[in-house]
Amino acid sequence: MLMLPDIRVRQRDYLLEISRALTQELDLDTLLKRILNVSIEMLAGQAGLIVLRSAGGQWHTRVAEGISPAFIDDLTPLLKSIPDHEDPENFEIPEVNRILSQLTHAATLGLMSGVGLPMVTQNQVLGVIFIFRGYPGVFSLNDRNVLSSFANQAAIAVRNAQLYMTAVRNKQHLDTVLDSAADGILILGPNQIIERCNPAFSRMISLPVEEIQGKPHDEVLIFEKLTHDVKLEDALAGGWPLTEHAQLYVEGDLKRKDSSTLPVGITYAPLLTQEGKLNNIIASVRDITRFRQAEEMKSTFISVISHELKTPVALIKGYVCTLLREDAKWDSKFVRESLNIIEEESDRLNLLIENLLDATRLQAGGVTLKKAEISLAAVSERLATRFQTQTKDHTIRVDFPTDFPLVFADESRLEQVISNLISNSIKYSENGEILISGEARKDKVIVSVSDQGQGIAPQDMPYIFDRFYRSSDAMRTKKGAGLGLYLAKSIIESHNGRIWIDNEYKKGARICFSLPIGEDE
Repeated sequence: MLMLPDIRVRQRDYLLEISRALTQELDLDTLLKRILNVSIEMLAGQAGLIVLRSAGGQWHTRVAEGISPAFIDDLTPLLKSIPDHEDPENFEIPEVNRILSQLTHAATLGLMSGVGLPMVTQNQVLGVIFIFRGYPGVFSLNDRNVLSSFANQAAIAVRNAQLYMTAVRNKQHLDTVLDSAADGILILGPNQIIERCNPAFSRMISLPVEEIQGKPHDEVLIFEKLTHDVKLEDALAGGWPLTEHAQLYVEGDLKRKDSSTLPVGITYAPLLTQEGKLNNIIASVRDITRFRQAEEMKSTFISVISHELKTPVALIKGYVCTLLREDAKWDSKFVRESLNIIEEESDRLNLLIENLLDATRLQAGGVTLKKAEISLAAVSERLATRFQTQTKDHTIRVDFPTDFPLVFADESRLEQVISNLISNSIKYSENGEILISGEARKDKVIVSVSDQGQGIAPQDMPYIFDRFYRSSDAMRTKKGAGLGLYLAKSIIESHNGRIWIDNEYKKGARICFSLPIGEDE
């Protein structure tokens, strides 16, 4: 039996070891260290390093053994200066070897030599293994052949490790996207079993992730009622999907663990194999509560505005038609009263239109405030005098300290706020005192408008400043579009102030607002 020399046996063992690493080790740093250590031992070297080439063409030292940090520091800028080339094996690699050889000769005064061989696989240059020997001389042809074979094997191992790390990073990226998504996301198998569920869906349905994954789709997504399209199971039974882009949209009220329901819209997207078979289904679940509220608000808006517009228009038309009758003669008193009613209803109609326009402008941020120093006490006195002429059942009183500070604000807009508050007090209290009061604090002022009516019901308080909101009692007995307090809140907040209901006030309703003192607030 022919025996190989010891050196050949060792070289063969090294090649077998790296072949095993090819299939066993997928951590890139660990793999590179093993490759470098085996390379040094195989060629009786004293040190070595592996330089890798990034996808962008930049070279950098990834691992080193027996190399001083100063050598790496000197090498780094030289590697960065190597220009990217479309043929790196023939242009960049020789330059890397030249730099390493030159730097080695200068650092060791010619006492060390080195050789570098490329790590190339599938026509892709991955890097260079560079081994240093502690004595002068050149590497033999056998050394180069062995290292070349070794480098080719190492390149395959490194490529596999890089692909594995890319796959790991892609999975981490996907996990991050799924976990941070605001919408619920489900990944279903072709058998409709939930393979993956993100935290957003878990929160939506009030079930932990582990109680969702592994369950059939129809056991987790149970609808109290469907408002759009058919369920996934029915669609699949009907032949869905016919094409790879055939999305399915389902909308309905989803049952939750606590027996409550959540309005959701679910988009199902199929993932097909190359043969056209269903591989996965991706379900995106969106909470559409706000969309439902918007639809309800739209319906409320149409209902309220239709009613509020219809009443003055009907009155105006009725009195005009009456006055235009040719078969009757009206005395001057009746004509004057009729014209007064027409004027009042026209003013009411105009006010409603202005409020609607203001609400739209404020919501869109299209209102420019014309600020100046104003006296809220003087504004309140003026409005109290004006509104007192409109009611005989109320006494409107103003109470401000004599040293009440000026505020930097839009006077006409704050008149609108206080007018709305006084008007509401007159409307919702049958009689009694309406008090407009002011209080000065260190950095702000507080203005309150209170009455002695029935007050605001607790169930209405959270919504009283919402657009178009009106209590059920108010809708039955009082006219209005539900815009006054919404406009007041928007105006006060545009002044960096705050408006609220005084819950401690028990004699009726009391609404307060605060404004900062000074121009810089």
